[in-house]
Amino acid sequence: MSSQKPQKPATKTVTAGRKASLTGPVVNVPVWRASTHLYENVAELEAGKGRNEDGRFFYGRRGSPTQWSLADALTEMEPGAHGTMLYPSGVAAIACALLSVLKAGDVLLMTDNVYDPSRSLADGFLKRFGVETRYFDPRTTDYDALFCDRTRAILLESPGSLTFEMQDIPAICAAAKKRNVVTLLDNTWATSYFHTALDKGIDMAILSCTKYIVGHSDVMMGSVTTHDKLWTKLRHTAQQLGQTVSPDDAYLASRGLRTLSVRMKAHETSAFHIANGCRRRPMSRPFTIPLCSIAPDTTFGNATLPVHRDCFHSSTPATRLPQRPSSTRCNCSALAIAGADLKALPCPCSPRNTGQSWHGISPAH
Repeated sequence: MSSQKPQKPATKTVTAGRKASLTGPVVNVPVWRASTHLYENVAELEAGKGRNEDGRFFYGRRGSPTQWSLADALTEMEPGAHGTMLYPSGVAAIACALLSVLKAGDVLLMTDNVYDPSRSLADGFLKRFGVETRYFDPRTTDYDALFCDRTRAILLESPGSLTFEMQDIPAICAAAKKRNVVTLLDNTWATSYFHTALDKGIDMAILSCTKYIVGHSDVMMGSVTTHDKLWTKLRHTAQQLGQTVSPDDAYLASRGLRTLSVRMKAHETSAFHIANGCRRRPMSRPFTIPLCSIAPDTTFGNATLPVHRDCFHSSTPATRLPQRPSSTRCNCSALAIAGADLKALPCPCSPRNTGQSWHGISPAH
C-alpha cells in the first residue's frame, strides 16, 4: 500500500516528531546537551554554514535532535506548515513573529481581547520602533474597514484571552490576503489539536507551549509555525535575536505533547461541569463559552473549532467571589490551564479593552 489514511489529531500527538533519523533505535529522542558541535575537518565546518536547517549540526543555538524533534512534531500538527521555531516563552514567540514581518512606519492591527503582554509589546516596544498598533473589536464583521494602506500585519486570538470571544478566522484571513497583510494567530487556547490554523488562512500560528503543550507547569516555551513563504524571515529573525530553548525543556515539552489529547478532553469535561454549575447559581451573570449554545460566538466557533470548550468567562462581579476586597472591578474567568491548580482568575476587563466596550458588562447587569 503506497498511501495511508490521514492520522487523526490524537494519533499525531503520539507519533509526530519521531523520525528514525532523530530517535535511532529508541522510542523517544534522548536529551542532547551540547553547545559546541564538532566537524571532521574545516571543509565540513564551512559547508555547515550554508545549510541553515534543522537536522544539520552547526552550533548549540541551532538546536540538536531533541529540539528538532519537538519542532517537527508541532509542524506535523499544522497541515500545510513548512517549519516551526521554538522560543524560551510564549511572549518571545509573539515578539519574534511580529518583528519578522514589521518595520518602522507599518500599522499592526490587534484584536482587543489580546493577551496582555501582546498589548504591552505593541504599546511599548513596537511603538518605540515606529510601528503603530490599532485595536479592533473582536466581534466586528466589517473586516474591510480595518485595513489601511500601511497595514502590514494583523494579530488575532480566537478564543481571546480571558474573555473568550470568537472570531471568523477564515473571513478575516480572506480580507487580509486581498491586501497582502500577514495574519498571525495566538492559538494558545485551542492549540493545533483543536484548531489547525494555517489551513484556515493564517500565515503564522503562535503557541505559548507553556500551557497545554507542556501541560505540567514546569517549563516555559513558545513556538511559531508557518508556511514556506515566511519561513526564512521567521527563522533568520529568531536566530539574529539569539532565540533558543534548552534540550531539557524541549524533552519535557515533547513528553507533554504525548498526553495532549487525553488532557484536553478532561479540560473540556471539567469546564462544562463548572460552567453548568455556575449557571444554576443566582449570583451568575452572562457567560462566554466557546461553542456552547448560550454563547454569542457559537457560529464562529463551530466554523473553526470542532470541539474546543475548555474555558469560559462569566461577568459575575468579583465582589461576589471569596477574595480580597480591593478587587471590586474584576470579573471571573474559569480556566482549565493544563497542569495548573487554578480554578478561577479574576480579571479587570474594562481597562484592557481600548477599541470597544466589553460585551459581558453593561449597566443592565
